[in-house]
Amino acid sequence: MTLFAPKSLKAALAVSLIALATAPALAATPDNALVIAQNIDDIVTIDPATAYEFSSGEYVTNAYDKLVAYDAADPDTLVGQLAESWTVDVAAKTITFKLRPGVIFHSGKPLRGADVVGSFKRVLVLNKAPAFILGNLGWKVDNLESMVTTEGDSVTVNWAGDFAPSFVLNVLAAGVGAIVDIETAMANEKDGDLGHAWLNQNSAGTGPFKLVNFRPGEAMVLEANKTYFNGAPAIERVMIRHVAEAATQRLLLESGDVDMAKNMSPDQVAGLEGKAGIKVETYPQTAVHWFSFNQKTEALTNPALWEAARYLVDYKGMADSFLKGQMQVHQAFWPAGFPGALEDTPYSYDVEKAKKILADGGVKTPLKIELDVINSAPFTDIAASLQQTFAPAGINFDILPGTGAQVITKYRARTHQGMLLYWGPDFMDPHSNAKAFAYNADNADDKYASTTTWRNAWMPPEAVNKKTLAALAEQDADKRNAMYVELQREMQAESPYVIMFQAVKQVAMADKVQGFVNGPSAAFVFYRLVDKK
Repeated sequence: MTLFAPKSLKAALAVSLIALATAPALAATPDNALVIAQNIDDIVTIDPATAYEFSSGEYVTNAYDKLVAYDAADPDTLVGQLAESWTVDVAAKTITFKLRPGVIFHSGKPLRGADVVGSFKRVLVLNKAPAFILGNLGWKVDNLESMVTTEGDSVTVNWAGDFAPSFVLNVLAAGVGAIVDIETAMANEKDGDLGHAWLNQNSAGTGPFKLVNFRPGEAMVLEANKTYFNGAPAIERVMIRHVAEAATQRLLLESGDVDMAKNMSPDQVAGLEGKAGIKVETYPQTAVHWFSFNQKTEALTNPALWEAARYLVDYKGMADSFLKGQMQVHQAFWPAGFPGALEDTPYSYDVEKAKKILADGGVKTPLKIELDVINSAPFTDIAASLQQTFAPAGINFDILPGTGAQVITKYRARTHQGMLLYWGPDFMDPHSNAKAFAYNADNADDKYASTTTWRNAWMPPEAVNKKTLAALAEQDADKRNAMYVELQREMQAESPYVIMFQAVKQVAMADKVQGFVNGPSAAFVFYRLVDKK
């Protein structure tokens, strides 16, 4: 088995890719392929060491494996993936994993303990957006090889910090825990990039699918890994067409050009009701949607502005109209339905109350704020609603639309004023979001952190930082959850972001599509079990 498809197959797939991206309506999609219409312009990178967007997270899940993971067959349970088994020594703060025998990479090379160590170190050396996830374990470039060691068919990980082994396992199950074929990656290194550029066009994993073609903002083609250790995928190929417009996605699905439409707006979903051969599946999500104020802009630093903003959002109006069926009102950083979630929604639209808060707090109006937003539904619709409901209080949003990649890149550079975005946990533990919304170790420009606090240049009170770390260290599950609820109450009352909704995913697909698994986040989207009956 080789990393690249044979030339004849590559040529055929390239032709298919071009046809999918440009051709008019087709009679039907291929029986052996799942063809998807999806907005994938949020992708900045697909290298698993640096991928940190929703669409790239889906790709990593399907092309790479981790030591432990939530699997398509049972997405609610953490299981061994590349690890056949493991033993925990709490006193020594170690977990020793026995690697699954016979696993091979897309290149045909066998999985080795050195690939595990090398993959983790590569994340830390590149030090891009998701690197902080592994940093939670006390891992650094200069100590990684002592913290993660390998001998024979086993890998032992050590952690520095007071937290439960379950937290460690959830960290390793994050996308950044993907194991890469280090020899192949390094064979394609250029200018010290550790193979980064090459991995943005090729896969080097052990996953159920391997990358055949990726054209940013256009399309992606994945091919089944026939030798996948957990069984070859039922479908031979997954073809993703970049289609930003919900109406176009619907037309492509109705015409038979695609098997699945993944970014349908509520009105387009409603228009499919009663359509023969099409079904709509609903999947609760962990993503929370919010907008924020960058504290680098002096006019946005008054806490009275933050508080008033909470009363200038028409939460119910949006949830009952253009967001119907795809968003539920939620006003805390950890999603409802999971232990440790605060489900109170104390804020509602009240212009007069907001005006009084602004006046009493000394906020000068009219105030103009640039609001960056992804140029697709539902983001542009939410932005338009905010623009309308904030205006009566003298706060005027100047909406700046851009592609997902453009908006996210600007956010990471801290050059925005207002930002309308979403956040999903990097791993299924409340600390994942608590660290993002209630912790900032260092607010300096050169101390990049993948958190909403740092990206909005906000330094929480030191007491809040301490409470976040204390919740992480708490061993009693009930006490720990209560601590996270209290953190959410504090952030709900005073922070430079307003959390509005929790997402609900609606995916429209042909009736013949069976076995698609879409868990609560992008990292839980699986194509391995898909079949077209």
